[in-house]
Amino acid sequence: MVSKPHGGRLIDRTRVGKSLERLIEESKSMPKININDGRAYDILNIAYGVYSPLEGFLSYNDYESVIKNMRLENDLPWTIPIILDVDENDLKDIKEGDEVSLVYNNEVLAVIRVEEVYSWDKKEYAYYIYKTTSREHPGVNKVYDMKNKLLAGPITLLKNIKEPYETVRLFPKDTRVLFDHLNIKSVAAFQTRNAPHLGHEYVMKAALTFVDGLFINPLLGWKKKGDFIDDVIVNSYKALLTNYFPKDSYVFSILRMEMKYAGPKEAIHHAIVRKNFGATHIIVGRDHAGVGNYYGPYDSWKIFEEFPDLGIMPLFIREAFYCKKCNAMANEKICPHTENDRVRISGTQIRNSIIKGERPPEYIMRPEVIDVILSYKNPFY
Repeated sequence: MVSKPHGGRLIDRTRVGKSLERLIEESKSMPKININDGRAYDILNIAYGVYSPLEGFLSYNDYESVIKNMRLENDLPWTIPIILDVDENDLKDIKEGDEVSLVYNNEVLAVIRVEEVYSWDKKEYAYYIYKTTSREHPGVNKVYDMKNKLLAGPITLLKNIKEPYETVRLFPKDTRVLFDHLNIKSVAAFQTRNAPHLGHEYVMKAALTFVDGLFINPLLGWKKKGDFIDDVIVNSYKALLTNYFPKDSYVFSILRMEMKYAGPKEAIHHAIVRKNFGATHIIVGRDHAGVGNYYGPYDSWKIFEEFPDLGIMPLFIREAFYCKKCNAMANEKICPHTENDRVRISGTQIRNSIIKGERPPEYIMRPEVIDVILSYKNPFY
C-alpha cells in the first residue's frame, strides 16, 4: 500500500462552485498583501496537500518547535518551517482575526485568515535550519533578504497558477490514483534539482530493483546560480525516461518548491513531502540537499535515525562512479578496484564541459540527455 498522508489526512484547502464564487467576491474588499513566487507555490502546496498536515502558514509555537525540535507542536516530524514573511508596512490595516487577500502577479491567489502576527530572528533561524549564519550559504542569504514579520493562519486557494509544464504537474490526489492504476504499491521517490547523469540513473535503477515503481519528482523554481534551468531539467528527464526506463515503472511529475540547500533537515522535508504523494520510500544519496562543505557527505543519512515515526523508509544508496575496469557504473560497496580506476561524476566538471560546448563522456551522461542540454544557448541559472 502507498503511504498514508503525513498526519493521517490529505489536506485540501480549495473551494469550488458557489462557495468559491462568494469568497472571490469577498476577497475584493479585503486588505491585500503581495507575495513572491516562493510563497505563491507554498500556498499551492498547502492547498493541494503536498504539505499535509499544514492548513496554512506556521503559528509561532509551531515555528519555534520546528526550528528547535524538528517537530510540530503536536510532535509530528517537521523540519523546514513554512512561513509567510511580510513587511511591517503591509500590516498597517491588518489585525489578528482579519481575512487578507494574498496577491500574486496582480491577481488574488488565496485568502489567509490571520491568527497571529509575530517577529522572527533570522540569524537564529539560519543557525537552527542551516547550521551556519554565513551569507555565503545560498539558503541563509535568501533568508536574510526576507521580510521581518510573519503571518500565521489557514489559507484558502482561490485560483491555480498557470504552469508551463502542466502535462507533468501532478498533486498528491493525482499520484495516488495513478499509483493505484499502475498497481504500484511500493514507491521510491527520487528528489532532484539537476539534469540527470548516469550516477542518478544508477541510483534510481538500484532502488527500482527493490520496489514496484519510482516517483521521479524534480524541483522547479528558485535555485542557486549554476544549477540547471527548469526547461533543461524537464526535457532531459523526459529524454532519459523515454529511452532507458520501462514505461510502467515510474511516475514523473514536477514539484514547484524552492530548494533550501539545508542538507539533513531538507532531506527529512523532502521525505515528508513525497510521503504525501504516496511514496513508501525515498532515495537518499550522498550529500542530499547539500551545498559546499556545510554538511558531511552522509549527514543526511544519519538524521533519519532521529525519526523512527516518519512513516516513509529511506533508501541509502552510495555515490556512483564509473569504473574503467568494471566498465560500468558502480559504488564502493561493489567495486573492488582502486581510486585510479574510478571516474567520479562531478556536476562542476559537467557544467564546465557544457559551457565550453563540449559533450560530457557517454559513460557519464546519456547522449539523449546531452543533446537536450546542448540545445539550449544557456542551460544554467
